[in-house]
Amino acid sequence: MAVYALGEQVPEIHPTAYVHPDAVVIGSVVIGAQSSVWPGAVVRGDDGFIYIGERCSIQDGAVLHTTPMHPTTLGDDVTVGHQAVLEGCVIEDKALIGIGSIVLHDARIGREAVVGAGAFVGNRKVVPPLAMALGVPATIREDAVTPGHFDLGVASYVQRTGRYAEHLRRLD
Repeated sequence: MAVYALGEQVPEIHPTAYVHPDAVVIGSVVIGAQSSVWPGAVVRGDDGFIYIGERCSIQDGAVLHTTPMHPTTLGDDVTVGHQAVLEGCVIEDKALIGIGSIVLHDARIGREAVVGAGAFVGNRKVVPPLAMALGVPATIREDAVTPGHFDLGVASYVQRTGRYAEHLRRLD
């Protein structure tokens, strides 16, 4: 895996977390237990701090960055879809960030909320718990998510990390 210190900024990766060999983790980053960072994902904590809680899935091609004023913080059981971009925002427990979506500075995505595929959540926007943020710019549909809706998806990625850690092998 491509894990880099940047001067005194050294990533802390829990021993049960899985970082794919083609993912990149740089600098002031904490990755919690049973979390996963998949191929092509970049988690770059150079300007500030990135915290990824337990059992999170940072899927293929996602980019997590930060600013000196706004850390990027993910709670537990968060799913970040393929090619999503997060910078300087807070994602609360069990939220889902859809494929190709963007969440920017000082935005807050509530517990078990959804940012739909391709949605844009701009600076300081708040998505309440159990709501959906859809479109560009995102509009909010409150109380649109059933509690526990993503639990099976989170569990499938936790299970997948063990399989990859044990059985993935390069053939070239």
